[in-house]
Amino acid sequence: MSKIQVLDPHISNMIAAGEVVERPANIVKECVENSIDAHAKEISIEAYEGGIDKLVIQDDGEGMSREDAKLAFLRHATSKLKDEDDLFNIQTMGFRGEALPSIAAVSKVVLSTSDGDEGSRIEYDYGELKGQESISIPQGTKIEVSGLFYKTPARFKYLRKASYEFSVIADLVNKMALSHPNIRFRLFHNDRLVFQSSGKGNVLEILYQMYGKEVAENAVPLNAQNEIFKLSGYAIQPKINRSTKYFIFLSINDRLVRSIPLQNAIIETYHNYMPPNRFPIVLLNIDVDTQLVDVNVHPNKWEVRIAQQNDLIQLIKETINDAFTKELRTVEISPQKEKEKEKKVVQPSLMEEMREEVQEIDPIENVYEQSMIPKKQPTFFEELKEEVREVDPIENVYEQEEPFQPIISEQSYEYPIPIPKKKEKGHAFFDHLRIIGQLRSSYILCENEEGLVVIDQHAAQERYHYEQLQKELMQLNPKKQPLMLPLQVHASPALIAHVDTINEQTEPFGIHFEVFGSDRLIVREIPLWMQCEQEEEFLERLLDFFMEHLRVDIAQLRKHIVATMACHSSIRFHRDLSKQEMEQVIKDLQKCEQPYHCPHGRPTVITLSDSMLRKEFERG
Repeated sequence: MSKIQVLDPHISNMIAAGEVVERPANIVKECVENSIDAHAKEISIEAYEGGIDKLVIQDDGEGMSREDAKLAFLRHATSKLKDEDDLFNIQTMGFRGEALPSIAAVSKVVLSTSDGDEGSRIEYDYGELKGQESISIPQGTKIEVSGLFYKTPARFKYLRKASYEFSVIADLVNKMALSHPNIRFRLFHNDRLVFQSSGKGNVLEILYQMYGKEVAENAVPLNAQNEIFKLSGYAIQPKINRSTKYFIFLSINDRLVRSIPLQNAIIETYHNYMPPNRFPIVLLNIDVDTQLVDVNVHPNKWEVRIAQQNDLIQLIKETINDAFTKELRTVEISPQKEKEKEKKVVQPSLMEEMREEVQEIDPIENVYEQSMIPKKQPTFFEELKEEVREVDPIENVYEQEEPFQPIISEQSYEYPIPIPKKKEKGHAFFDHLRIIGQLRSSYILCENEEGLVVIDQHAAQERYHYEQLQKELMQLNPKKQPLMLPLQVHASPALIAHVDTINEQTEPFGIHFEVFGSDRLIVREIPLWMQCEQEEEFLERLLDFFMEHLRVDIAQLRKHIVATMACHSSIRFHRDLSKQEMEQVIKDLQKCEQPYHCPHGRPTVITLSDSMLRKEFERG
């Protein structure tokens, strides 16, 4: 008798559902993407008990005919692919035909839809068709999902508290609103309106709702393109930053994606503008020919493969650098009273709270990779429901420190779009400074039309020397110093096989490797700029970088050397300066391409506006 059996369709559907449906947020994502493909202008999402009890997603899109509504519950039934060629030219959010059958396999689903001519209602109960009938409803689609995983307790017990599950949903809806600002989104939790966008296409309005006035005011527009890619979006000024990297929102052709290489490119570019272990807020959409992007990597459709990715990375870095060269502003101090006042007005952001809770784990994709051992494993299903209901689904989400997102009242409300104040920026900022003294032999105090300006004398000089050294040391074919004893670096066979490729990339910068024995590379002479570094350690880092990326980034590796040299050659703290020396520090800083941050990302200049001083002294 054969040991191999063909699985029952219901079991195979449940297995497939494990890749598509992990938690309520996955259901929201799949249904909203279908609504977007149906050209909906308004999408409403209602969640009850974090989506564990019930989810309702409704849109005003094209809807489906009675026949299409029946076919939609069959696996791999889709209107978005016709033949093999379409798979390599995907222009819709969905395309796999797995969402509805996967959802119906692990929950109760009621689909009500109309294409404008006829309406249908279809009900499924954990993969079994329970009924279908004709109904009369406006054009659009409504999907009600309830009892998620109730018949699969092994999956149900891994769902977390209602407040957490809803925070993941809220994060997702916020992301989708950012990537589709022309669609009006409304999000409810337990019949309470939590978020809505106007659908007027204004991204700044959504940023204002999510993060508040300060972030929206400091959003620098990004617009650039080359022969293949076109970029658009906003980069928030680096003086506003976060403790995690999950405030970088990426979309390709308006599809939300996760890409570690692109994320790292943004972080690396911001590194020059902010302190270590701080991360930026960036919204970036990439338009590219759909044939150059493979979105069929995983059923959740978060991961993509991009052709000519290195060209895209370079374009992202250049675009952000160019934007900040024109728009970079000084760090402005806000008195604590103002911050406390803002806390009373603005509620915390669901995204920020959830990200703090999951501690550096991406809320939508990687949250499923955490330890799946629940704190309390109920014996019965009802016990778990009771445990979920003990948590107030809205209040307990807001337990972290950083304040943001306002809770929207159920009345229509127009969010004001902040208009950035006209301030001197770039190099023009230094034209109108008047020196008024020195503080603790460490800070140069100046005034301008805005108020008080404080310059860190060491950081300012460090920035100037850093850029001067960069110009000198980044020249190709530098002078070399022969070594009495060659430097030896351990190398694997794979690395030795690439030695010719490595030399092609390093020789213009004065480094040449020779194979020595079976597991060694040696360097007989080094460029003069390497004499300030621990040479062997530097070469090891260079080779490690090559093995990871199959390329050599000399500029990035050499940055540490230049920063160290600049630091050691700059004016130290606690040194008295004459007025002439202070003027020279300011003149040197003004010559810098990026004068507002030292090589380590710390600010060189901060301001305290006259209006803030007046408020502190209670002068109105």
